[in-house]
Amino acid sequence: MELRLDGRIALISGASSGFGAHFARLLVREGARVIIGARRIDRVAALAGELGDAALAVALDVNDEASIVAAYDAAEARFGTVDTVIANAGVAMGGRSTHLPADDVATVVNTNFTGLYLTAREGAKRMIAAGFKETERGRIVLIGSITAELTGQNESAYAAVKAGVAHLGRNFAREWVRQGVNVNTIQPGYIQTEIAGDWFQTEGGARQVAAFHRRRLCPIDALDAPLVFLCSDASRNVTGSTITVDDGQVL
Repeated sequence: MELRLDGRIALISGASSGFGAHFARLLVREGARVIIGARRIDRVAALAGELGDAALAVALDVNDEASIVAAYDAAEARFGTVDTVIANAGVAMGGRSTHLPADDVATVVNTNFTGLYLTAREGAKRMIAAGFKETERGRIVLIGSITAELTGQNESAYAAVKAGVAHLGRNFAREWVRQGVNVNTIQPGYIQTEIAGDWFQTEGGARQVAAFHRRRLCPIDALDAPLVFLCSDASRNVTGSTITVDDGQVL
């Protein structure tokens, strides 16, 4: 089966680096037009310049609902109604629970959960208003994390929020199941991206990788096939699913 995204209009949050920038390049390659949003507007502007007319850079702070609304407004003015949302923006604040400052906990919750919630909700509201109940064209993909299935040191707030993201995806899917909007969650394993910093180059990071069954990090392009599928027309009958892509790290 050949999967393509021709004609799709996709908004990607957190697109200035890591997963978001990778997803933008992938979706354009597969035929979509993309709205790439982040607080670091210089980075998404540079990425849009690389991707050409199929991309629109927007300032997007998922902690600010007005910024989210403005990003969708800009998308509609340029391309039309967004039919595909990749809610990807996130931050990591590591530290033992007994030491993590309250402000850091709030940042993790506000960005990784509330911001994701508002980004997906705004997309769904517009899809429903545009009549997606008839076309069943709506696609929303939440980016979770393998940590939702793990317990460990220094990631309690982050992991708990990501577990909440997976359950939120199921609840959104149930709420919008008759409005033509499919919602699914992808949980990536440990991948070397900017958010991981230089952790995997440290002694502790090397020990963590050595403890994985295949003793390696998951490559970022392992997410490509499931993401394209979930954004495509072929996933019409898939909603409320959580897909873990981690090279067996959680086993």
